[in-house]
Amino acid sequence: MVAQTRAGNSAPKRLVFNEKIVGKGLATDALLKKLKALHTELAELDQELVDVNSLSTVRTQLVNTSILLHKDRGVKAYAACCLADILRLYAPDAPYTHTELRDIFQFFFRQLATGLRGADASYYNEYFHLLESLSTVKSVVLVCDLPHAEELMVDIFRDFFGLVRRDLAKKIEIFIADILVALIDECQALPSEVLETIMAQFMANDAQPAYRLAVQVCNATADKLQRHVCQYFTDIIVAHSHESDSESNFEEIRKAHELVKQLSRSCPSLLHSVIPQLEEELRVEEVQVRLIATQALGEMFSEKGGAELVKKYPTTWNVWLMRKNDKAAAVRLKLVESAKGLLVNLHDHRETVDELMRLKLLDPDEKVRAAVCKVYSQLDYETVLHHVSEDQLRSIAGRGMDKKNSVRVEALNSLGKIYSTAYPEIENNDPAAIRHFSWIPNEILHISSTQEARLAAEQVIADFVFPLPSGSSASTSKNVDVNEVAWTDRLLNTMSYLDDRGVNAVLLLSGIKGSRPSPYELYLQSCVQHNGGVIDEDEDVVKQRLNNVIRHISRQFGDPQKAAEDLHAFARANENRSYKLLKTCLDTQTDLKGLVKSSNEFLRRIELSSESILGTMTVFLRRATLRIVNQSSVSTLIKRVQRADSKHAQTLLTYISKHCPSLYRPHTSELTKAIADEKNARLVEAGMQALAAVSQSDEALAVNDKRTLERVMRYVLGSNARVAKFAARILVASKEHDDLCAEAVESIARKLSTAEPDLLVAHTAVLAQFARLAPDAFERKSDVLMAFLVKKLLMVPSPADPDEMDSDADWVEDGDVQPRLRARILALKVCRNRCLAHASTDTALEVATPVLKMLSTLLDHAGSYSADATDDPKVKSRMRLQAAISLLHLSIVDKFATAINTNFISLAITVQDPCYNVRMEFLMKLFPLLTARKLPPRYNLIPFLTVHDPEADIKSRAISYVTHASRNISAAAKVDLFEIIFIRLLHLLAHHPDFSTAHENLQEMAKYIDFYLDLIASSDNVSLLYHLAMKAKTVRDGQSHTYSENLYAMSELTQELIKARAQARSWSLQSYPGKVKLPSDILRSLPNPEAATKILKTVYLPEETSTWLLESSKTQKPVGTSKEKRREPREPKDSKSPPKRKASRHRANGTTKRVKTARWNSDQSESEEEPSSDDSEQDDREETPTKPSSEREDGSSGQESDEKESNDKKITPNRKLSRKAGTRAKRKISKQVKKSNHARKP
Repeated sequence: MVAQTRAGNSAPKRLVFNEKIVGKGLATDALLKKLKALHTELAELDQELVDVNSLSTVRTQLVNTSILLHKDRGVKAYAACCLADILRLYAPDAPYTHTELRDIFQFFFRQLATGLRGADASYYNEYFHLLESLSTVKSVVLVCDLPHAEELMVDIFRDFFGLVRRDLAKKIEIFIADILVALIDECQALPSEVLETIMAQFMANDAQPAYRLAVQVCNATADKLQRHVCQYFTDIIVAHSHESDSESNFEEIRKAHELVKQLSRSCPSLLHSVIPQLEEELRVEEVQVRLIATQALGEMFSEKGGAELVKKYPTTWNVWLMRKNDKAAAVRLKLVESAKGLLVNLHDHRETVDELMRLKLLDPDEKVRAAVCKVYSQLDYETVLHHVSEDQLRSIAGRGMDKKNSVRVEALNSLGKIYSTAYPEIENNDPAAIRHFSWIPNEILHISSTQEARLAAEQVIADFVFPLPSGSSASTSKNVDVNEVAWTDRLLNTMSYLDDRGVNAVLLLSGIKGSRPSPYELYLQSCVQHNGGVIDEDEDVVKQRLNNVIRHISRQFGDPQKAAEDLHAFARANENRSYKLLKTCLDTQTDLKGLVKSSNEFLRRIELSSESILGTMTVFLRRATLRIVNQSSVSTLIKRVQRADSKHAQTLLTYISKHCPSLYRPHTSELTKAIADEKNARLVEAGMQALAAVSQSDEALAVNDKRTLERVMRYVLGSNARVAKFAARILVASKEHDDLCAEAVESIARKLSTAEPDLLVAHTAVLAQFARLAPDAFERKSDVLMAFLVKKLLMVPSPADPDEMDSDADWVEDGDVQPRLRARILALKVCRNRCLAHASTDTALEVATPVLKMLSTLLDHAGSYSADATDDPKVKSRMRLQAAISLLHLSIVDKFATAINTNFISLAITVQDPCYNVRMEFLMKLFPLLTARKLPPRYNLIPFLTVHDPEADIKSRAISYVTHASRNISAAAKVDLFEIIFIRLLHLLAHHPDFSTAHENLQEMAKYIDFYLDLIASSDNVSLLYHLAMKAKTVRDGQSHTYSENLYAMSELTQELIKARAQARSWSLQSYPGKVKLPSDILRSLPNPEAATKILKTVYLPEETSTWLLESSKTQKPVGTSKEKRREPREPKDSKSPPKRKASRHRANGTTKRVKTARWNSDQSESEEEPSSDDSEQDDREETPTKPSSEREDGSSGQESDEKESNDKKITPNRKLSRKAGTRAKRKISKQVKKSNHARKP
């Protein structure tokens, strides 16, 4: 095409260059020189002032093939620059044909693609000039008018996106972007390959230049590209949705949605028509498409620009939210997984997101519930504090009790991580942090008391609530530096926000309580003896010992079989270094620094040598070591006791004193200083208790300093009962204890009769200690002391105060117990302890007989010494409780247990006392003694008497004890402790004060049997239980014919209940193959075969009861009990339990609901003498495996049912339980009901 010469005010400039650049024989160097000169002159010419006619020669020569296809790079580079200048000078018209223009632009981009490198590359300036000219002059738009322009555009875009990846100067990227934007703006139809090339850049790393270039181009041409982008995604989805079974097709769709997410981040304006298309995908039937769309939109809404997206597309947002009810769990899961970003970025939609998450916490699919919990664990502190409500966090805590382990683990981990991040602010007393997060450990600790969630809760407590300090760095450092004070203060600070149940859980998890050596120490000893299987002597014994302790420990794991295998594998490895490290960890004298260092090295060695057992050994180490409280804590605890808010420091010191006083060994001097600070009563008390404990545990640490002993003597004779009691123990442990104790007893004996109430309590508390620990000193004045305690204290009536408002109350709270009553209770302890001190002497029964009679009398007369006593009900309840507890402790001694056996039924039915507190306290004292197997097996019957208790917590504690105890003992021990005693249960029920053969009463008795069967019966032991029930009709009662008939009725009732249960559960009820010896202390053989035949043929059950049993058996359901439904955990509410109410009607067992109040340990010291009852409902993990006890007890030898009566030991009961006397509880309840009805009358 011919161009016209431009007009202007100045004369146009002509091109001076007139040399030939095309021709034969032209050397490359000469040509290059000419092109340089031409380029220099053309570059200086102004487009507006040039005579384009002067350019005609060079413009023709420049498109000659000898130039365009020249071999020299320099020639082509300068030629390209010259051509670019020609196009600039001729603009807006081009002096070339379409074919020539096509060749020129192909030449341009070929040069750029192959030649443009870094700034130090050859001809860089020339390529830069070319690119700049194309960008500024926009001559590149001529491409759009050429034939087959689409192909050329595709090449240009591909070349440029390839070119930009060379990490060139930023200005070059700008030039390229300008060129590509100009092409898109000018083209009539955008080739699909061009769009694909652009879109492909978004799938690359967003730090790459090609990605940045694509973003610039798209944002600059968004209006034009919107329609093309929408069509692009539509084509992909349509093309790959027909073959929906092909995973590869879904993969393409997934990639397309990944691209949409990238565009949403960088070029959201392109998606104006795409977002509605994603909305439609949420409604399609194909699950995979819904899944992909839900995930894509979720991530887009979760981005920082998500709020704007929600605002721009509200219908899409609402449709996306509706996927929370999608029938496919996978879709709901993807919805939930997006919630983290929603919580962080969509503050204006917090309520909507909260409601979504709260709803999905109850989703039927466990993966969805777990995902909800996991989302919160990923949030930072500020987000949780300001954008997650406390109610929502408590809902997550509720999932800690979920029936699925995966949900429990995620919920607890989430709570733990949140608390860990919030703790520094809680420590700084930030009110918002305390209000929002301080309750979390309490919830986790509550959950840890459940069998299902225990393992997960313990892990979270160890990792996030009470972590060992410097855990990560210590493993690689020889000199571990830990802050013991901060570690202990974290424990105390956390405990300050716990309730009583939470504190008890901490104490249980601390590992302080338990027998020493612990099962874990026994395991280590067994491993050493096993020696990897190379055993020199007693091979069978060593292997059996190892197997037993592994079986005992593995029962506490979630997967006992895996745990046992791992523990065996560790024993087989036989690594001495690991043994040494483990021994250091288990040693109670190891300080915090040593524990951290040894623990980390031990676990690191396990990970390197046997990674498969790492999980089991981690749990083992956590449970076996003192990682919450150890000897490094003591100094800080002593200092903290001196502060006003020292409640929990004192609690911990008290617990250490009771269960692991060896922790005080390095701190005796600190304790001695503590008791000298007489102005701080709390510190003195804690110090005295600790010194007493450590003195008793180790003679070498006993207090023998004269000055200190003088101070201790003053405390012994002082009026503070607890301090005096501990001081007495210190005196007993000293070298000069004989003289010192005798001196104290002499002094007390002189002052006892004239002592003021508080001093009387303190003196009696001291006497209770001396009676047990220094009997020789006590016996010097025993006549005077016992006479006063019995005649002047115990036997003195305690009438109710006529001015008292609540005259019907039968319990008094601990803080309101009068000194006189405290002294009376302690006097009972003096009597009990005196008996225990003489247990191994020949005069044991002589000393104990009057005491046993007195205690039995208190039980018979409901806490008084006569049936017509008018004592205060509150005094009577405390007295009968202490009498029952004293009888329990005396039953530990065989000869006392035999004597108490005649009153066993009266003692057992204490668990059915009308007063709630008596029942609960009695059980809490019973369980630790049963767990330690200190009592005869028959005492395991007592928990089964709680079936009718009107308060659910008493029955649940009984169930918990029986369940844990029966599960964690050997099969042989279970037979002795729970199965053989079944006939004793029938005998006890036959003697029960409320027993009668009336149909209604027998239905109530059936509930006792079914309660027992629910907890104990199985397909393995049902034949034995049925055999025992039948044997009850082959003997007679040891007391009277009336009780024999009661026993026979119970035998028939039990047989029918067992048969019905076996039928309902498809158990095989076969004849028991073995022989069973029946207890001769309660049963006698029948006099002759004729009597036996007559009894077997006689039916003792009423016809109405027989009919009821028959109908019940036809229904194929267990009789007398209803199956408890498993309830999903509800969101926690106020931790305070509702007050216990008085029962408006009586039960067959005579129990009545009473107001539950805090328990009082008589003189606040009962728990120091016996195992703590606070955690007896828990599984005693620290119990050392012991040999199963036998049913045979002193005074109760076994016998065959057909043995002659002459071979039986004659038993003469001290009294008989008349039914009239036995229904005293019923009369009391009736009286209360009458009073209540009278009060309601107008």
